[in-house]
Amino acid sequence: MKRSEINREIRKAEELFNRFSFKLPKFASYTLADWKKLDKSKVKEIFDCNLGWDITDFGRGNFAKEGLFLFTIRNGNTKMPEYTKMYAEKIMISRSEQVTLMHCHEAKCEDIINRGGGNLVFELYNRIEGTTQLADTPVVVVKDGEKLTIPAGEKIAIAPGESLTLTPNLFHKFYAEKGGDVMIGEVSFVNDDHTDNVFHEPQLRFPIIEEDEEPYRLLVGDYEKFLF
Repeated sequence: MKRSEINREIRKAEELFNRFSFKLPKFASYTLADWKKLDKSKVKEIFDCNLGWDITDFGRGNFAKEGLFLFTIRNGNTKMPEYTKMYAEKIMISRSEQVTLMHCHEAKCEDIINRGGGNLVFELYNRIEGTTQLADTPVVVVKDGEKLTIPAGEKIAIAPGESLTLTPNLFHKFYAEKGGDVMIGEVSFVNDDHTDNVFHEPQLRFPIIEEDEEPYRLLVGDYEKFLF
């Protein structure tokens, strides 16, 4: 992705969050100059736990079609005992018909919550143990406390205010229905995007960035590059 595209998407996300009156922490508005002025030892948790802006096109180069926009608000780090949080929270945006590609997590259990906008549509599959392949067995999933059993791959939509609980090794892809962007919440176990994602097809979790202009906001993947 070009940095100019990332900058544009962050500005659009800020507008959407403001429209829904969803407030981000103070560091969400830091510029590169602001970050450089900080005593980094006092904000070490931000860096160690990958808090902040995040975006992915899954290495496919077509963010509008296949991508997801995220901001990690809080998180722990199971590899660093000084961080005792066993939970994480994200706010995300799925644009109309923009697909988050099929994946699952080996350790993380997560609630995906429709926080506003249109409907969010999921396709779910059990994982064939130890592989990246999809099973054709019925899927058991909990929607707002109600246990549902659905055929593999059947579409299930959640409206604003509704949520699904996605357990480890449950493959899922999702997208906003045509005509309405969706603001998505995520509440989960500690999030580790470096080791806990299992993708059904080859893809990248973080974008390869072409630096065609200065960053408007730093991404979680930018901290090492620009600040250390």
